[in-house]
Amino acid sequence: MIQRRELATFLRARREATDPAAVGLPRGSRRRTPGLRREELAQLSGVSVTWYTWLEQAREIGVSRQVVEAIGRALRLGRDDRDVLFTLAGMALPSGPPEPPRVNDTLARLVQTLQPNPAYVANVWWDVLACNDMYAELLGGFDERPAPERNILWLTFTQKRSRNLFVDWETEARQLVGQFRINLAQHPNDPRGGQLRTALLDASPRFAELWQEQTARRFEPSRKQLRHERLGVLHLDYVKLDVAEQPDLAMLVFLPADEKTAGKLGSRFVPYGAVHESAPA
Repeated sequence: MIQRRELATFLRARREATDPAAVGLPRGSRRRTPGLRREELAQLSGVSVTWYTWLEQAREIGVSRQVVEAIGRALRLGRDDRDVLFTLAGMALPSGPPEPPRVNDTLARLVQTLQPNPAYVANVWWDVLACNDMYAELLGGFDERPAPERNILWLTFTQKRSRNLFVDWETEARQLVGQFRINLAQHPNDPRGGQLRTALLDASPRFAELWQEQTARRFEPSRKQLRHERLGVLHLDYVKLDVAEQPDLAMLVFLPADEKTAGKLGSRFVPYGAVHESAPA
């Protein structure tokens, strides 16, 4: 009932905030309430006035996805308001067309600021959209690669350098394939995922074998051992931070797991459990 009341309040507020002229109706001079009348919104949505009135009264009535979509269109709701409408109606959010990935300037600066700790920004398909110099050095020749090949899955399964980069390459490969499978299920309308899968099946027998295992794995923070051509073996803790305003993007960072690795990177090692107490005022 709480959610029903929230839905009713939300619909009433959006109805009263909708300019009649914006939906092709005359404003008129005798309107007693701002925005649309209930009967007008009901007509625009293709439902009865009685049913819509009950909806705004938070009554226990059946609400279909088709009707919710019709109300959202009639109110000319933007993406954020539409998401609220579907959430309050207890329905999965509608999937819109995939937006081209982009990294804003502040996020790109943050990645560079983390230097010399390797860091990069990727989308759900592991396309690298931004990275700092240390991460580019780990991958080798990254800037010279065409955009479709600036992809962690592609590099892991098709490039000898990437295979040698991870001391435990097999575990890394299995983790990536498992996460890729989950992302494909969650983003069925994005053609990039299917295109990448087809390309990997054609290019890598090992990817094809792992894909046939039908294993799904979620991302988990972990410790990795990487071989660097210049610095040798590095022990790094791998963390992932979601980008709030773009949920399909994430920033991934390698932090030194010990003093020796920090020294090789020229970075700072923060011991586990270290607490930085503020100085007394």
